[in-house]
Amino acid sequence: MALEKGRVCVTGAGGYLGSSLLKLLLSKDYFVHGTVREPADEKYAHLKKFDKASENLKLFKADLLDYDSLSSAIEGCQGVFHVASPVPSTTVEVIEPAVKGTLNVLKACAEAKVKRVVVVSSVVAVYMNPNSPKDQVMDENCWSDKEYCRTTKNWYCLSKTEAESAAWECAKRSGLDVVVICPSFIQGPILQSAVSASSKFLIKLLKEGYESMENNLRHLVDVRDVAEALRLAYEKPEAEGRYICTSHAIRTKDIVEKLRNIYPNYNYPKSFTDAVGGIKLSSEKLERLGWSYRPLEETLIDSVESFRKNGLLD
Repeated sequence: MALEKGRVCVTGAGGYLGSSLLKLLLSKDYFVHGTVREPADEKYAHLKKFDKASENLKLFKADLLDYDSLSSAIEGCQGVFHVASPVPSTTVEVIEPAVKGTLNVLKACAEAKVKRVVVVSSVVAVYMNPNSPKDQVMDENCWSDKEYCRTTKNWYCLSKTEAESAAWECAKRSGLDVVVICPSFIQGPILQSAVSASSKFLIKLLKEGYESMENNLRHLVDVRDVAEALRLAYEKPEAEGRYICTSHAIRTKDIVEKLRNIYPNYNYPKSFTDAVGGIKLSSEKLERLGWSYRPLEETLIDSVESFRKNGLLD
């Protein structure tokens, strides 16, 4: 058996990003505690098929709002990756579980004397701010304006901003070593059977045949590159603060053109309406930590092939 590299916990292990991170950590000889809603559920069967899962993976039944269940999963771990999050939602109800869940995880980490916690936030906690100077390249010092998110009813953005703020306040109070990764729009191959909210974007581009679509600027990053960013944030002693994690800024029309060149026979949008502006984000801080990312074409091809394999484009 491979030398035990350390015991870590991944919350939301069965989700889109959680699955990719779990696979990566197992490949690096970590012993992993993964939290899922119901370990016996067939939708988590893919986790048990990863290399080294039979000896190095233990799944725990846990709920972000149930402190005791989280505490059991985190006990005995040196590190924790807090990946679980309520999915993007249009209702205000998303805020409480995001904040309370994060605080429950951090409280359990403090109790278990975890040496480092890596929290997944989002770039939506960075750029939702009407007072940001136009054309400014946004970095880790930029924060979304909570009041603006509230008045525009951007509840998902508000939930991410509130949860990350709460994490930093808790870290300050408890002395926990917390590092935060803020990914942009995550794409790439799915390992789980359920379709993630972000994968639906590409699936719709391929099969919905929209008459017209807005030509928005998208900031994409591969799910495997986000998993690698999380690993670096945990392993590198010098990692600190928050890190924006994004790779490619590209308009929807250009994504479709790239897809059409490789896969000409899908039902793509027929036209695009102009969309002005778009934010600028920098992952320079993360790259200084040693992070790099794959070409966009690789992400698109691997995404489509995984959708085909799962029968999502039939």
